[in-house]
Amino acid sequence: MTLMIRTKLPKVGTTIFSVMSQLAAEHGAVNLGQGFPDFDVPRRLVDGLAEAMRAGHNQYAPMTGIPALREAIAEKTMRVYGHLPDADAEVTVTSGATEALFNAIHAVVRAGEEVIVFDPAYDSYEPAIELAGAVAVHVPLDPRSFAVDWDRVRDAVTPRTRMLIVNSPHNPSGAMFGADDIAALAELLRGTDIVLLSDEVYEHIVFDGARHESILRHPELRERAFVVSSFGKTYHCTGWKLGYCIAPPALSAEFRKVHQYNVFCTFAPAQHAFAAMLREAPEHYEQLGAFYQAKRDAFAAQLATTRLDPLPVPGGYFQLVDYAAVSDLDDAAFCRWLTIEKGVAAIPLSPFYAQPPAGQRLARLCFAKNTATLDAAIARLQAL
Repeated sequence: MTLMIRTKLPKVGTTIFSVMSQLAAEHGAVNLGQGFPDFDVPRRLVDGLAEAMRAGHNQYAPMTGIPALREAIAEKTMRVYGHLPDADAEVTVTSGATEALFNAIHAVVRAGEEVIVFDPAYDSYEPAIELAGAVAVHVPLDPRSFAVDWDRVRDAVTPRTRMLIVNSPHNPSGAMFGADDIAALAELLRGTDIVLLSDEVYEHIVFDGARHESILRHPELRERAFVVSSFGKTYHCTGWKLGYCIAPPALSAEFRKVHQYNVFCTFAPAQHAFAAMLREAPEHYEQLGAFYQAKRDAFAAQLATTRLDPLPVPGGYFQLVDYAAVSDLDDAAFCRWLTIEKGVAAIPLSPFYAQPPAGQRLARLCFAKNTATLDAAIARLQAL
């Protein structure tokens, strides 16, 4: 007898990031697809991790995170955003931002409810929504600027809307919320019971003197919000899988119920290392925008020597390119061709959409790479 399995996620296959990275490895391509740095973690953080392991911090951490790290996160939040969360009641350390996003959705979203997401959207949102028995309602962003049409968002709200997910700086485009977006968001949510989930993993990678409009800066919004951050993105160590969520006490209590029976706790020695890093080296996150802006500008100048047309990048470490001058292939086919035939791996945008815009010819390249990696990619792209 063959066991019949009825999948709970019929639309989900292997993530596009894994697919393209595997394809890059098979064909010896320069991998500008998956969003991970190929340069070193800060040395003092590595030393701190080793010291923590030698000091015996190798067993379960407290469920919410070690006190020293939660306190350091609260202090850093005050330093950067002018808000001091309660380290005990409002800060929870998680196994990466993806776990935090999953926990937040499952903490408050029930079967039959709706969650509004902006397309293109990071691919972990909708599966978590569907596993909660809820429905993702997709509101498209502008296909070139990736700005939000707040009238379309307002039209998408129904009595079943339970949550709205925002992401600034935005993956994949790098678009960022401005003060007008924050005002529109506050007006939209005022007087409702809609919970806000703010994905802010690229919070410190902002350019050209812009200010990251964290939801934590805005009292009216943070009172209804889960705000998710990533140590992996900020400290070049995505493989450590450590992040955190800040939310008001009532939301944090529900969030922790899911976290407790999801992973319970996370990588203990790294928590000690990050606690020391946050307190002793704030210059790392303070200078991160300038560090990546230099990479962005150099990469954009190099792309100008190719037939790819780079779009503006206000934040984050991804560069969208328009490849219409090179090919009429759809984005998935183009990225496969680029990887196999030209030796550069990119990520198509269509997997970030429920319904991709007709005729869109955009691909995502990651510039969180060593200069040698980017130079090698450009040399191949110049042959297009």
